[in-house]
Amino acid sequence: MTILVVDDHPSFRAIVSAVLAADGFDVVGEAGDGAAALEAIVALRPDVVLLDVQLPDMDGFEVAIRALRCIRPPRIVLTSSRDADDFGSLVAASGARGFVAKGELSGAAIAALVA
Repeated sequence: MTILVVDDHPSFRAIVSAVLAADGFDVVGEAGDGAAALEAIVALRPDVVLLDVQLPDMDGFEVAIRALRCIRPPRIVLTSSRDADDFGSLVAASGARGFVAKGELSGAAIAALVA
């Protein structure tokens, strides 16, 4: 399963990419903001996008909504250092498959949401 990692912190992207690769995901790219994420989704056509909620140019909810308009939309998993409860109905309204807190990220957690 191919995955794109989107987060504005390069060190976090590197760590998560390594963890997901070790868990069997094919990490096809990384992006540091919403605009770059949308470009990468079109260019790379990942199966899954791990998408940080808080990005510098637009929030992850908006990125998810736009990404799901693609001809072949990816499955979106949102993440944040905050709890899912902090976002109320925004996760469901975005069309994402679900949410995993950054402290609980693993290949298994993502796979359970996108299977």
